[in-house]
Amino acid sequence: MSDDSQDLDRRQYPRVSAPMYCRPARRRLLRRRKVVDLSLGGMRVYSDEEFEIGTRLEIDLLTADGDDFVTCLTEVTWVRTLTADAPAPFDVGLRFLEVPERAQAMIEGLIRHALAREQA
Repeated sequence: MSDDSQDLDRRQYPRVSAPMYCRPARRRLLRRRKVVDLSLGGMRVYSDEEFEIGTRLEIDLLTADGDDFVTCLTEVTWVRTLTADAPAPFDVGLRFLEVPERAQAMIEGLIRHALAREQA
């Protein structure tokens, strides 16, 4: 576990709040979760499950309307236990390991849109 100031120092890419959701790959019946923040290098999500650092996860990324999704390979880089009043028991940082071209384009578009919205 690391503190927020160390996380900020290590960031290569800007993080934004974007209208994207995720779920475990190939498990369409499980509840999707909103991505807390997103960057070209990874994302932060809330989780009901505690993961070990280094765990690799296949994640479906979904657009806000849920009509389109792409599957990416990620790795857990940090896990924080949250308080009882939080949206989930755990806050999890995921680093992208394998991102298909279509997913990369979707992520880049969402980030561009969010950054433009912040500057307006």
